[in-house]
Amino acid sequence: MQRIILKSKIHRARVTEANLYYKGSITIDSKLMKAADIIEYEKVEVFNLNNGHRLETYAIEGRPGSGVICLNGPAARGACAGDEIIIVTYANVDDKEAKSVKPKIVNVNERNRIKN
Repeated sequence: MQRIILKSKIHRARVTEANLYYKGSITIDSKLMKAADIIEYEKVEVFNLNNGHRLETYAIEGRPGSGVICLNGPAARGACAGDEIIIVTYANVDDKEAKSVKPKIVNVNERNRIKN
């Protein structure tokens, strides 16, 4: 049996911009992506704490250290600059290893900088 397990999470990031006229995705500061073990073009889910909207898209790298969190294309309709979001990824794992998976949780401050 396979289980879908939380692999990583960027918790309570703030949307810095929304770009409706881009082809799609979410741009994430590459430092945050690295810390959360998210690779470019990986599927992510985004949960908006301000309006309850949930969406699926893929991640693209933003400038390291910029704090950028930009929803692009149709995803831009799901959030406004300043909204707090949670970004998550999952992994398919065998039942036997599911209990040993430890997700990478990245907590950020109001400027999308990693908290200790």
